[in-house]
Amino acid sequence: MKKRTIKILIALVIYIIAFLLPFQNIWNALIICPILYLCSYCIVGIEIVWKAMRNLLRGKLFDENFLMTIATLGAFAIGEFPEAVAVMLFYQVGELFQSYAVDKSRKSISSLMDIRPDFANVKRDNKITKVNPEEVKLGEIIIVKPGEKIPLDGIIVEGHSLLDTSSLTGESLPREVHLEDEVLSGCINQNGLLSIKVTKEFGESTVSKILNLVENASSKKSKSENFISKFAKYYTPTVVIIALLLAIIPPLFLGFYTFTDWLYRALSFLVVSCPCALVISIPLSFFGGIGGASRIGILVKGSNYLEALAHTEIIVFDKTGTLTEGTFEVQKIEAIDISQDELLKLTAHAESFSNHPISISLKKAYDKEINSDLISETKELSGLGIESVIEGKNILVGNEKLMEENHISYTKCNEIGTILYVAIEKTYAGFIVIADKIKKDAKQTITTLKSNHIKQTIMLTGDKKVVGENVASKLGIDTVYSELLPSGKAEKLEEIMKNSSPNGNVAFVGDGINDAPVLALADIGIAMGGLGADSAIEAADIVIMTDEPSKINHAIQLSKKTMRIVKENIIFAIFIKIAVLLLSAIGLSTMWEAVFADVGVSVIAILNALRVLKNKEP
Repeated sequence: MKKRTIKILIALVIYIIAFLLPFQNIWNALIICPILYLCSYCIVGIEIVWKAMRNLLRGKLFDENFLMTIATLGAFAIGEFPEAVAVMLFYQVGELFQSYAVDKSRKSISSLMDIRPDFANVKRDNKITKVNPEEVKLGEIIIVKPGEKIPLDGIIVEGHSLLDTSSLTGESLPREVHLEDEVLSGCINQNGLLSIKVTKEFGESTVSKILNLVENASSKKSKSENFISKFAKYYTPTVVIIALLLAIIPPLFLGFYTFTDWLYRALSFLVVSCPCALVISIPLSFFGGIGGASRIGILVKGSNYLEALAHTEIIVFDKTGTLTEGTFEVQKIEAIDISQDELLKLTAHAESFSNHPISISLKKAYDKEINSDLISETKELSGLGIESVIEGKNILVGNEKLMEENHISYTKCNEIGTILYVAIEKTYAGFIVIADKIKKDAKQTITTLKSNHIKQTIMLTGDKKVVGENVASKLGIDTVYSELLPSGKAEKLEEIMKNSSPNGNVAFVGDGINDAPVLALADIGIAMGGLGADSAIEAADIVIMTDEPSKINHAIQLSKKTMRIVKENIIFAIFIKIAVLLLSAIGLSTMWEAVFADVGVSVIAILNALRVLKNKEP
């Protein structure tokens, strides 16, 4: 860009000198001014002329380089030196703006490329060896020092630290990790020394997949981009033929003395006709939209999906891991004649020998070390619960049947979730409710979707009807279908799509392995990528790296903003060009207006497209 800017400035200085020289002087008019104009033209235009000639030899005749070359050389031929140079000079200014815009939007995407790890410290034969991440094998131990990127996905086997996950998720808050926590490649280790057991080879790692998504995002063109490509293919030769006829036919009927006048009109017509504003600004708008999304942790796999998202009318959600955390947590403790802390302590100790999710959630809620010396006996009662002796007291933890079989009088709990009834020495002591936790931004997401003109929200879940309906009512979801197998989800989605509006799209949001077929089937598949299954991320068209449902609203708003800018550019460019084309044809427009209609419109359209990069999270 520096090189191009210097060239333009030098050419501009020479052009101004030539323009200001007294033209009444014959020496200036015949020799000095033409030479200066020619020098200025060569500095900014020789590259365009060379491209036109090279493309001509390759059979690519009708492009913007050809139009600029023919128009400017024709202007030179009829003695319009200032206008010939001005056309090329302003065209190069337009190209400079384009380069700046593309560079800015590319930087917004390529900031993600900084997550690519340069090396991995592998522990081999009690020695630390620095190797290429692609050479590390499954099961090997890698050492990540403070300040280094995690090169491969794995599980922490030693150490604890804070991780900067912003490059993956867009979140600025560091994530605390401990022993046996799963960590993803691309994150930056902030303070502690970590030993990590590799669980995925580099080609399958999170960082590798993200890079592939981003690098291939522009390969899938939107309908708008395809329209512009086809438009330019037929439009350009058409206007060249019209310009040629404009230069030849009127002089044949009006006399040869009018040839120069009609040639000038034809050349102005050619300059105006260059479809740069459309060809440049439309893809740039989508490229900027994809870049703006990536900066807030939303990966869009192609501009066609960004366009499709703007026309979405129905959003279908999976429940577990999408609208809920996907992990069991203690939601409520009701204690009778005992403190809640004491009830939780006894229950956690009774369940401490199990690896069941319920046991894990109890130990997590207790958040203290289990003292096995307090437990003298533990017995699992199949289909009922657990009987244990803790601190010499008989503890029963289980379902309603356990209470009934032991003839214990208890108060039935009507909460949604897994209910653990607790009895101490055959006396009812209370209950603990364990359930999947709704994500903190899920309710606001559903509310905001309505303001984004989403006509219907639907939830598909394999969970029990009572659980599904409870979650749906809390979130304000319109319709819920429960107890569905993976095949049932796909069938239900097909039914939803069949009954949807022909002009509206259906998006599905999921995260699990069982969601992959449904994600692929939907008009737009949106995957929760932070903790989502690999197969779901592969099948999806859009990946939410933060696992936050609220990012769907950000993606919809961004897609609509992008499409609005695209439409503005198309309407503005076509309207101005048609107006100036008609004025050029009837001789009411000079080449200066033609330059504005080409380069000026291109610059305005590019600047308008740049607005999509200013995307901020609402």
